[in-house]
Amino acid sequence: MRILLADDAALLREALQALLERMGHEIVASAADATELVARYRALDAAPDLVVTDVRMPPTRTDDGLRAALEIRALAPGQPILALSQYVADRYARDLLTLSDGAVGYLLKERVNRVADFSQAIETVAAGGTVIDPEVTQHLLRQGRPGPLDELSGREREVLELMAEGASNGEIGAKLFISDAAVRKHIGKIFARLGLQPSEENRRVRAILTYLQTR
Repeated sequence: MRILLADDAALLREALQALLERMGHEIVASAADATELVARYRALDAAPDLVVTDVRMPPTRTDDGLRAALEIRALAPGQPILALSQYVADRYARDLLTLSDGAVGYLLKERVNRVADFSQAIETVAAGGTVIDPEVTQHLLRQGRPGPLDELSGREREVLELMAEGASNGEIGAKLFISDAAVRKHIGKIFARLGLQPSEENRRVRAILTYLQTR
């Protein structure tokens, strides 16, 4: 099987490549960030049998791997993609896993240690099936329940997540490559969607608490 591999951690990328090669697969290209992943995919003479990508990668180190996967699927509907992650990210996971063409998977990296199961997952996704880690399934089911953050856009969720990590407006703008004015605009929309009125004190803290309570 011809595989395109992406992971920003060099040692882990090399370990995955060695494991996949021992399984008899060929790594046709590798990438260290989401931008490079899409570029490497475009540069291939023939589509790989499978794309294996990390979820949290540069440039923003959030869900860039999932966004790159969705971009690749827009370029090539039906392209088999397996996402690997150390944590459950739901922002784009649902979009990826509900693609109508199937051929997608989402596994926590700890599952890679179960080599037989990992091998079966690779074969299933490459053959057009869908593989979802049980913990990811449970998380997405919980996220399917109505909650206070449901009205936020993807970008607003990104801003709120960075707020919860303690980032200032300037740091948020730098990480998301947007202007300070855009950050303020997103934060204003977050407050409005969460029902936090200008008259309320500590709106930023209240918004962060709401975010943390839904995780």
